[in-house]
Amino acid sequence: QVQLVESGGGLVQAGDSLRLSCAASGRTFSSYVMGWFRQAAGKEREFVTAISRSGGSTYYADSEKGRFTISRDNAKNTVYLQMNSLKPEDTAVYYCAARRLPTVIAGTRNYDYWGQGTQVTVSS
Repeated sequence: QVQLVESGGGLVQAGDSLRLSCAASGRTFSSYVMGWFRQAAGKEREFVTAISRSGGSTYYADSEKGRFTISRDNAKNTVYLQMNSLKPEDTAVYYCAARRLPTVIAGTRNYDYWGQGTQVTVSS
């Protein structure tokens, strides 16, 4: 089992950048595919991006391609989400998640462990 704690959220203006971090407990972090999801008020949780166990493969939702970058540091048990050119529609609670199986994939049902989330608010 792995425990996940997100950090780095906050209130920013449109066009700003923000980097989220997700720290994982345990010594098996590198055995998990890691993903980022977000949930805006009144909406379903949606996939943002995911990264393979080694960090060599990534997958992005179409709407975030080119603006967001996922990365991981297995030595630090941490996954990151760099968000650039933020828009008001990026406002949401951002969650990191861990998946036991090796496929880099979207879909909330495909992830086994979840953090508590961190709020990102982008003002216009």
